[in-house]
Amino acid sequence: MDKNLQETFLSLVRMGIGHSESNPHEAIDWQAIQALATEQGLYAIILDGIEKLSAGNRPPQEFLLEWIGEVLQGYEYQYEQYCKAIAKLAGFYNRHGYKMMVMKGYACSLDWPKPNHRPCGDVDIWLFGKQKEADTILAEEKDIVIDDSHEHHTIFQWNDFTIENHYDFIDIHHRASSPHLEDIFKKLGSEANLNDNDDSAGNRIFCVELCDENVYMPSPNLHALFLLRHAMEHFASTELTIRQLLDWAFFVKRHTKEIDWKWLLGILDEFGMIPAFNIFNAICVEDLGFRADIFPIVQFDPFLKDRVFNDIFEPEFNGETPDRILPRLLFKFRRWKANGWKNELCFKESMSSAFWSGVWGKILKPSQI
Repeated sequence: MDKNLQETFLSLVRMGIGHSESNPHEAIDWQAIQALATEQGLYAIILDGIEKLSAGNRPPQEFLLEWIGEVLQGYEYQYEQYCKAIAKLAGFYNRHGYKMMVMKGYACSLDWPKPNHRPCGDVDIWLFGKQKEADTILAEEKDIVIDDSHEHHTIFQWNDFTIENHYDFIDIHHRASSPHLEDIFKKLGSEANLNDNDDSAGNRIFCVELCDENVYMPSPNLHALFLLRHAMEHFASTELTIRQLLDWAFFVKRHTKEIDWKWLLGILDEFGMIPAFNIFNAICVEDLGFRADIFPIVQFDPFLKDRVFNDIFEPEFNGETPDRILPRLLFKFRRWKANGWKNELCFKESMSSAFWSGVWGKILKPSQI
């Protein structure tokens, strides 16, 4: 990727999230910036950066007005509908005696400077171990079709949004260590952590009010581990985006004093996640402009950091997944081999162990091949 384009894009990101930055000095290819913003999930953030540019550095007026309209419709209006859908679903569960925790998307957005400028997609929920009975009631009362062909969650449509209703936090068949890590997640996601008298603020699950409905948010320790594991799974299997790193950085900025860092670092070390953790933090500081003192450590191998950073913008293995079964299997095998270096950064299991665990997972859920 053109380095000037990449640096201009990052400059606009830093400006868009409130980190001071001077105006770019060179002419800007706005169509290329717009395409990169879409690819990285930062369409609205780049617009926030543009608003801080001097008049002479901004895109042509017609182009800019179209961009503003797309953000109003595709981000701000969409986020409003997203929140209403979450509240309505939580209300349904509340009336039936189930507590609903929302992970990732909405929970992450609350830590962003402008929550409605974070793209919203699927809604990941946790019903404190009561997913199966809640799915049954939802299907019976609302005539909703529940798709149970996926790993670690069921899927259904609700108010034009896809809901992922987790019975496990992660796919326990994906790696040999996953069942042990899932036990940790289940303990963190227990209703016992709703107790306001809990001595550990890091483990306390808290409630927020959304459109007059109670919705639960993951504890700082739970969300820290979940965000990191989710980002590393994405990175090791396919790719990582700047938006995912911003989720992590904004979360840490808001909750760094509540996270039990000694505990978290011990878990990350146990599961082989420290190298990727260090690199993620380094990118947040060096390239996105976050303060180093919000993270427990920012130390890294410069070569690996650059390799990860370059892969975010231009993945070393790229291409469209074929539709036909045999070409698709070959494509996924080639991608798995090419991403071996990522696996080493994120997990303690060997590639062969991860391969056979993955094969077993596909046997259990063949629709996901």
